[in-house]
Amino acid sequence: MNKSKHTEPLLSTQQAADLLGVSLRTVQLWVEKGALDAWKTPGGHRRVTQSSVERLLLKNQTQPIDNSVRILLAEDDELLKQLYSLQIESWGLPISLQSVTNGIAGLLKIGEWAPQILISDLQMPELDGFQMIRELQLSPRHENMKIIVVTALTDAEIAAGGGLPSSVQLMRKPLLFSDLKDRLEKLLQELH
Repeated sequence: MNKSKHTEPLLSTQQAADLLGVSLRTVQLWVEKGALDAWKTPGGHRRVTQSSVERLLLKNQTQPIDNSVRILLAEDDELLKQLYSLQIESWGLPISLQSVTNGIAGLLKIGEWAPQILISDLQMPELDGFQMIRELQLSPRHENMKIIVVTALTDAEIAAGGGLPSSVQLMRKPLLFSDLKDRLEKLLQELH
């Protein structure tokens, strides 16, 4: 966006983050992905248009009211992602499921859609599950999100990746879908 043609109100990235209830890094990622309109000052600081922040807020407020629990699946293996979807949808639980293939897309979708449960792999391209979870931990808006990690990594490999917060539930691959169903049913009871 060209500053000389710009007349609408601008916000700093921190002001945008505060209004949207997300971390500063999430706003930076949204700017890079084009979800928010912004430009850089000559000093290298980003300025976000107030109208793009308002559009994103309005989009979140006008989503249809739905009593189902929103679950986001972050998994880069396309076949495994399809298997998750088929299994979860076959259970007939009050769930709305969406999926992404990496942590950047995950953070964007979480900001837009506000899922109550995240099921995530740890090894993904661009931004892995470790980094995505760390970003989520920085935002008070996501402190009540339930996170389930499904991984083939060993405890030593998880520790080498920086470990996981104690609130994250860990499940191992190969995943028994009956175990995931039990876990989700318990979480659904907690959320309702």
